[in-house]
Amino acid sequence: MDTVELDADQRRVAARLGELLDQRGRPVKRRRGIYLHGRPGRGKTMLMNRFFDSVASKHKRRWHFHHFFARLHAAVHETGSIDAAVAALLGDAALVCFDEFHADDIGDAMLIARVLDALFARPTVLVLTSNHPPADLLPNPLYHDRFAPTIDRIVRHLDIVAVDGPVDYRTLGDSAGTGFAAGRYVITATTGVSVSSQPGRTVSDVLVGTRRIHVRATTIDSITVDFAALCATPTSAADYLELAHRFRRWTLTGVPRLREAPPDAVTRLVNLIDVLYDADLELSVHADAALPELLDGVLGVAGVARIRSRLSEISQPARVASG
Repeated sequence: MDTVELDADQRRVAARLGELLDQRGRPVKRRRGIYLHGRPGRGKTMLMNRFFDSVASKHKRRWHFHHFFARLHAAVHETGSIDAAVAALLGDAALVCFDEFHADDIGDAMLIARVLDALFARPTVLVLTSNHPPADLLPNPLYHDRFAPTIDRIVRHLDIVAVDGPVDYRTLGDSAGTGFAAGRYVITATTGVSVSSQPGRTVSDVLVGTRRIHVRATTIDSITVDFAALCATPTSAADYLELAHRFRRWTLTGVPRLREAPPDAVTRLVNLIDVLYDADLELSVHADAALPELLDGVLGVAGVARIRSRLSEISQPARVASG
């Protein structure tokens, strides 16, 4: 267990999480679970991880939501059944934790409803973290009403707990400079960055499943790729997860002011940063503008506040390059 000093809001939430366990540190069956929500950088993931590590049981599962959905789709393909896929992933878990729970797409939202119904039917303790209170899930007014019954079930089965202290800890600049935080945020004068001819570097396509993605460079553990090639094409979070298993160090070049990019490309960038952040992989970003200007004016894309917080770990001080 780490020795991070918690603020008052975090101590309150840690105590609430502790109430989910018995005196031996095991999940209490049929205890109402907890839905943690709040702005980015307030410690939700840290609190969940501390709680999960403290649970004295092997019958527990913890997923980042992108990872879970990638596994779910694969399991559905293997079993031919959503119910069988959910059962295979949950196993005999007495505790299930989902980090970065969200519902932005109506297709995924319907799968989420099936997963939650399966969990609520079990004596399983469920803990979720999210940037959004339940009422704000699937905000698209065209589809929100279709998800409203699932929101009602969330509120009925889980205690809704805010983690929303005044400090975004990612902006304090006190990171140890490893993993994700070891990256750099570089303001470039051109949309891209030249690739050196260092030994081991190649400029080619990378095969992800049946999809070919054009990259600027790869080494045995690093990848350099343009925003246009990775985010402005129909890639998915599952693609990023596969690449994250192959490459530990990432450089994303040619990132435009996001208000000038299509919303689906911005959504893919959000998903990419979520995957790399959760895996704690080094990311360097070569962008057309400093972080506030890069994200200013982006409308209709969930998760922008989250990547603002996460990229703040690598954006100070910003560096200027000629590309």
